[in-house]
Amino acid sequence: MRDLRNIQLRALEPTDLDLMYRWENDDRVWFSSSTTRPLSKQTLQWYIDSVNDIYTDKQIRLIITNNNIPVGCVDLFDFDPLNQRVGLGIMIDADFEGQGFAQLAIEGVKKYVFTQLGIHQLFCQIASTNTRSIALFEKVGFVHTSTKKDWLRIENQWNDELFMQCFNPS
Repeated sequence: MRDLRNIQLRALEPTDLDLMYRWENDDRVWFSSSTTRPLSKQTLQWYIDSVNDIYTDKQIRLIITNNNIPVGCVDLFDFDPLNQRVGLGIMIDADFEGQGFAQLAIEGVKKYVFTQLGIHQLFCQIASTNTRSIALFEKVGFVHTSTKKDWLRIENQWNDELFMQCFNPS
């Protein structure tokens, strides 16, 4: 297990282009983000250069680092300041899975959105077959509040999608 004391969430940097290109074009994880096609470096460079204000863009990506080494990313999306909610997605690089980074990153995101953004609730959507993610989100305080039946088609099989929420305790 790696030293987790130096985990950070940071903004995207221009140097993240190659890393994002690798992550975004890994078709093994497309089902979790509804991605259906590869993304070009040009498209990703535009994203890095342009999407950097959650209030304007209603989304933001943060890189998860441990001792300044990128280990994954979190996406905050569908930001709704009026109703004080935001969606959360997380991806940990295959080389760093199972080492506790996701849990610490989600705990950091919760602190950020609840204190800095004044969010009332975080939500996520997870394929019912993704038991590792379901267990992770339950461990960090998310509760399963609804199910979308046959919502996702993964490898020619229909899967339910779970809607999970975490509420600001204050």
